[in-house]
Amino acid sequence: MPTPRCDCHRCVHYFITWDEKFPNGCRRMGFKSRRYPADEVRQAMNGQECRLFEPKAPLKPFKNPFPD
Repeated sequence: MPTPRCDCHRCVHYFITWDEKFPNGCRRMGFKSRRYPADEVRQAMNGQECRLFEPKAPLKPFKNPFPD
């Protein structure tokens, strides 16, 4: 069974840069790229998924500051 693909948007290390030529980055690996960092890793590692993926914490439920 194939392993699920990493989704960079769900990783704590992913960030969007201000660089138009390299808009995606990985803080843990310390690089920016045109493609998603997981795609760069997959290509460099001969198809293996990113080993440094860490999922973001789930969002807290929204609490309305102005109850009815």
